[in-house]
Amino acid sequence: MEDLFIQADLTNQRDRDAIVSQVDRLDALVNCAGVNLQEKEWELAGFEKSMAINCTAVFELSTRLSSLLADSGGAIINIASMWSYFGSPKSPGYGASKGAIVSLTKAMAVAWAEKGVRTNAVAPGWVKTNMTMAARADLNRAEQITSRIPMKRWADPEEIASVIYFLASDAASYVNGAIIPVDGGYMVG
Repeated sequence: MEDLFIQADLTNQRDRDAIVSQVDRLDALVNCAGVNLQEKEWELAGFEKSMAINCTAVFELSTRLSSLLADSGGAIINIASMWSYFGSPKSPGYGASKGAIVSLTKAMAVAWAEKGVRTNAVAPGWVKTNMTMAARADLNRAEQITSRIPMKRWADPEEIASVIYFLASDAASYVNGAIIPVDGGYMVG
């Protein structure tokens, strides 16, 4: 299996077209682009940008590439978030778009299962990435977050990638429509 990683501006139609044109076989599509614009999402332009990148691009790329996935019996793995389930006072667009990913994942799962396409999502919690750098740098906030996680630590990106890899593999051949939290128990703690 050959991996193809494409860097693109998902708000740009030409970039989305270029992605589709580069693919002639597809075993797994991991929709992992994301943006959190924080308070800018309380303005319409910020909200719309968050929705465009986090949700609309996922819909477009998945639908345009679904026939290739059907040909290979492939899988779509979307990235939701713990914010799919919580309200965020700072990031309404991020939370709304990730909540939409949960519903979209379920819709794709039931619509495309008969074609042999499995669709699932991973809902990460607090992960050590650039997106959470500010929260980790604020020691009081980082401690509040860590104390709520039953495992008492933040995830490494590789721990999220492992679940994505599982969902893309034949080991998950009967997993369809699942939203898997990878959050150290944050949502249940």
